Amino acid sequence: MASLTYELTLAGLAVGSAAALTGVGLIVTYRATGVLNLAHGAIAMVCAYLLRQLVVEWGWPLPLAAAVTLLLVAPGIGLLLDRGVFRPLAVIGSDPAQTLVASIGVFVLLVGGAALVWGAGARPDAPVLLGDAPWGQLATAVVLVVLVGAVTRWTRFGRELRAVVDNRPLAVLGGIDADRVAAAGWAFGSFTAGLTGVLLAPVVRLDPYGLPLLVVEVIAVAVVARMRSLPVAVACALAVGVAQAQLTRVHPSGWSEPLLQAVGANLFVVALLVAALVLPGADTRGSLPRTSAPALPPAPPAAWLVAGVLFLLPLGFAGSDLQTSVQVPALAVVLLSLVVVTGRGGQISLGQAAYAGLGALFTALLSAGRFPGLPELPELPSLLVAVALVAPLGVLTGWPAIGRRGLALALTTLAFGVAVSRFVFAQPYATSGLVLGRPAGFAGDRAYYLLELALLACALLSVATLRRGRTGRALAAMRDHETAAAAAGVPVPALKLLAFVMGAALAALGGGMLGMGLRAFDPAAFDPVRALLWFAAVVVLGAGNLLGACAGAALLVGLDAGARGGAAAAVIGVLAVLAGRWPDAPHRALRWLRPAAPEPRAGLVRRVRPARAAPPAPAPQHRAGPMPGPPRAERHPPGAGAGAALGAGSPPRPASRFPPAARPRGGGRRLPARIGRAGGSGPRPPLRAWGIRVAYGAFTALDGVDLTVTPGHVTGLIGANGAGKSTLFHCLCGTLRPDAGRVELDGVDITRRPAHARTRLGIARTFQQLAVFPSLSVEENVRLGAEQGHARDPGAVEPVLRLLDLAGPVRRLPAAGLPTGTLRRVELGRALAGQPHTLLLDEPAAGLDTAETEQLARVMGALAADGMAVLVVEHDLDLLAGIAHTVHTMTAGSIRP
Repeated sequence: MASLTYELTLAGLAVGSAAALTGVGLIVTYRATGVLNLAHGAIAMVCAYLLRQLVVEWGWPLPLAAAVTLLLVAPGIGLLLDRGVFRPLAVIGSDPAQTLVASIGVFVLLVGGAALVWGAGARPDAPVLLGDAPWGQLATAVVLVVLVGAVTRWTRFGRELRAVVDNRPLAVLGGIDADRVAAAGWAFGSFTAGLTGVLLAPVVRLDPYGLPLLVVEVIAVAVVARMRSLPVAVACALAVGVAQAQLTRVHPSGWSEPLLQAVGANLFVVALLVAALVLPGADTRGSLPRTSAPALPPAPPAAWLVAGVLFLLPLGFAGSDLQTSVQVPALAVVLLSLVVVTGRGGQISLGQAAYAGLGALFTALLSAGRFPGLPELPELPSLLVAVALVAPLGVLTGWPAIGRRGLALALTTLAFGVAVSRFVFAQPYATSGLVLGRPAGFAGDRAYYLLELALLACALLSVATLRRGRTGRALAAMRDHETAAAAAGVPVPALKLLAFVMGAALAALGGGMLGMGLRAFDPAAFDPVRALLWFAAVVVLGAGNLLGACAGAALLVGLDAGARGGAAAAVIGVLAVLAGRWPDAPHRALRWLRPAAPEPRAGLVRRVRPARAAPPAPAPQHRAGPMPGPPRAERHPPGAGAGAALGAGSPPRPASRFPPAARPRGGGRRLPARIGRAGGSGPRPPLRAWGIRVAYGAFTALDGVDLTVTPGHVTGLIGANGAGKSTLFHCLCGTLRPDAGRVELDGVDITRRPAHARTRLGIARTFQQLAVFPSLSVEENVRLGAEQGHARDPGAVEPVLRLLDLAGPVRRLPAAGLPTGTLRRVELGRALAGQPHTLLLDEPAAGLDTAETEQLARVMGALAADGMAVLVVEHDLDLLAGIAHTVHTMTAGSIRP
């Protein structure tokens, strides 16, 4: 027994050492470049194949072949990726989403290229580099960790690396060559990938798909280490490796035996899933950025005509043998699920292959009468019931997506796909003996192909409806700018769940169709590598365009059918790498195909001067007497002064005030009736902050701030940069929850209410940085506020458009590319269309010219005169002096009395 324990421990240390090398390489690359290199496993596979080629095929001595592979080729691959792919992305200021697409592109390119060069079969004769004992591998991992730690701590390069990690732009300004640091990170990361590959190849099958996927699974150790700590990554890798080896001794009896055996053989997958769910991100660089470009325009009718002809061609010349063609409509439906989740919802999903496989598996189980609790069903009803069963499982990825974005969400969905593949598709208890038939009357290839075309047409129509109507506008808003969508009243969490559930349903439908077409359930057709390939194909061909899914399916099936396996992955990989550098290429291509839209007439949108730099806030003049203001406004109502004592018997502190100026009295522009009735005809509820405190580590951003936003008043808030104005603003809006204190609306505590819920309670806001939805037109932006806001009255759109001079032809233009002044009015219009009773404006005059600023002042004066509570955070002191009844000055997280 002791001998068995010892042998298993040695085996676990061998696997754990290789996993530790993977973690070390991933962390070093990430800390030096900010890129989570998902292609790490593909680099490992290529190096393992190359070493075998040199030793087995060409007869090189093992030491020489290993030196060439690990010291020349592996770092060379890293330097090539740095110079050819990721450094250009850094130069053009790419965001994490583009970098992720490029990384996936490199992965599928290397996998496809290896399949083309060496074939898709497994090779059992990989050379053994360090022998069977794990001590050499373990020593290698420990030495590398010590070496990296010593270089980081005690050398000049290490100091430069730490500076680049902390703040790359500042490091560059300090004279540090950040490109050299990034190149070194890529070279070292690729070296460790190559070393991992040559160490793992003798103990696992060497094939273009299995080895990269295995390395992807051990990303868990880097995630557990928070992409920072090398010792934690090594310790986690060794612990999981040894535990996985020891679990092979467990042989329980009963129904749990196959499940526990699967867990014991795939403990790194369990670690990846747990790490992705519990530790959702390493730092803020993983967040999904805002969309700055419009979504892809609809494909021109001519393109759809060509696509329809191409899809019908197999019926004309292929006779009864359409075994290859029947895969295209089914795969197109699967890719449409990514159009819903990624193109419409803006969410990264790398696990759609799992839902497609579950659709095929459930269809087979239902038609065979093996699904627990359900009778045997005919094939077509089995497919529909399978879709209904898989759709709710979309919550498994949709729920984590509520609190995750970007790389964190990508890892979570990838972990889900890997877990389903390992614990369901690869287990005999779930898939043994399964066959898939075709529906009665559609057994022939021609008849079944017609059925597939009908189902594809239904899927296309259902996805097309998501772009139209209220739900379509909400999805587009969430995709373009998630925070602004929540501020407009869009229930972002529920909408994310809807996108993932619909995506799961479509993927299940396509997977079931694919299984019926092949007449078998093939687990390899739904492995996680396929999910990466499908995601890359949809992104490069236009995730927001329905035609892209159809073209992607035809491309993937056609290339692999007409050439050696791997051609599709290689082509998609090249396109994905190029798409990382030119993400708007599909948009430009479709724009080129469509007739050019007429340019807006001169004067339709006003040219504006650049945004004014924020001037330093001078000390306001305190006046003993009342400050003149618009009619109906109280001069200084009790409790309105910021920082007013809220306890019983504590007198309010006086608020800071500006000297009087020419104030718009609300009569410069008559407020439309629908906007004037905002919040109802009764008393308007005040918005109050009580003792708000927010701290970021040792820094206190807000220190017990009190503030009342009074109905019928314009309340101003000024202060130097870093004083806490924006933090207080976010606490009032619901985008930030304070550490202490509370926010009340009409005496009701709303501190825990999310942003969209506060908007629906009547609290609307604008943003310091423009937050419009570029894929929507001007009118659609405003209409979204009317549909999702406080009153939800579509009839408020026209009055708002007229009030803000947006009722002309500009209303039909997409928001992307419009001047800043026009977009400021669009954002304000979206807020007003919801008919709020409280309006929070964060530097609304930034980027406006003098005329636009005066127009804004008249609108705000009219709103306050009609009873609306208006809070303005602004650096334009002249604007505040002209409209504000009360102005508060913030200093170091407090409101100065």
